[in-house]
This record gives sequence, structure tokens and C-alpha cells, in this order.
Amino acid sequence: MLLQVKDLWVHYGRAEALKGVSIDVPEGSIVTLLGANGAGKTTTLRTISGVKRATSGEIWFEGSRIDSLPPHEIVRRGIAQVPEGRQLFLSLTVKQNLLMGAFLLKKKSEFMHKVEEMTEHFPNLKERLGNRASDLSGGEQQMVAVARALMSNPRVLLMDEPSLGLSPIMVKEVAEIIKSVNSMGVTVVLVEQNARMALRLADTAYVLEVGRVVLSDRAGALAQDERVKAAYLGGRC
Repeated sequence: MLLQVKDLWVHYGRAEALKGVSIDVPEGSIVTLLGANGAGKTTTLRTISGVKRATSGEIWFEGSRIDSLPPHEIVRRGIAQVPEGRQLFLSLTVKQNLLMGAFLLKKKSEFMHKVEEMTEHFPNLKERLGNRASDLSGGEQQMVAVARALMSNPRVLLMDEPSLGLSPIMVKEVAEIIKSVNSMGVTVVLVEQNARMALRLADTAYVLEVGRVVLSDRAGALAQDERVKAAYLGGRC
């Protein structure tokens, strides 16, 4: 198993955000976390990436525990995150935003090679490299956020609500971005408000409620589960 979360407990003060969450992420897969606001999805991603420290439990990546490592070391090991809301440096250019994700690269030639690779995967960005991030559409900004994370050559990409606030057309584009990233050999852990899209993209799905995993199965099977249909798919698949 490429990434494993084992019996993870996380607190914010006295409040229990995660209560024994366990998740398996096979290499090359797309795994999605579903749940209402406050279910613990973002906390799970933040704890995997080292931004939030677990109270107890274990996180294993490529056979080694990483739950005590700082965020930059977790990125160095091969896990990157696309945060909710994209969190771009809006006053900087697209190219400068990509540079912010490339701190592991040692040479300018490596950076330029990665930029070229990103513009091959996201052609819309090729003519935008000199534009400020604030001048881009929401969909283009999401492309930059994903490309910035991919600059570190991750094995696993954590994606937090990538379609949030986007138009239906842009949501379809985000789905294509996720499939493209996965086709590059990058394993994806996806938190997504659009449950229908997430279940279509994912191999495996976990449903969280108030900090606990209450359902887990193949994504296709969960899409047919009456509880999931009622809670997240408007009562039908």
C-alpha cells in the first residue's frame, strides 16, 4: 500500500476532529473522501501533509512513518497538496507561482523543464506564464494550483475541493485535470463537494461523518448505495 492512515485521532483544542480514521491508498489510484462540512475531510488531508499534527495514530508512506515529519519533508518524500480555494499568490505571475512549488529543484534548467512539462499538460497556461494569477479565470487558477503542486514531482497529490466555486463547465474541466494527473502516474486523494463527479472519477471512496469513517467501498458500489444516494446524490445516481 502506497499510503496508509491508521486509527488517526486529531483535536482542535478539546474538539475531536478525527476519531480513529483509517484509509488505504493504493498506488496509481484515485481515492475520494466524501462527507458534509465539518466531517473531517480537510483535516485528514492537512494531517497527511503535516500541516496539522495528529493526537494519535499513524501515517505510513512507502513503508515509512511520516506523521512526525514537518510539511516540507513530507513534500520532499513525495506528497503534495492542492489546498481548498487554490491559495495562489495573486499578485505574482503564473510562472512565479510555479516557482513557489519548485523549491526541491536545484537548477534553473530543471525548473524550466518542469514548466515546459506543465504547459504540455495544461496548454491554457502556456500563453499565461507572464500574467498575474489574479487575471486568470477560476478554472485557470485551479490549473495553476495543480501545476504548482506537481512541480515537486509528487507520488501522491492531495486535492481539497478543486471544483469549489466553479461554473458547471469549469467543473467538467477540473474532472479532466484530475484524470490527466492520475494518467501521469500520480496517485490522487480527492476531497470534493461534487460527490457525483468524485464517485465517477475515483476507484475507492470513504464517507466521513463527524470525524469517523462510516462507509468505504469501491466508488461504483457506493454510488449505488441508497444511503449515499440520499445524502450526497440527490436520491438518485
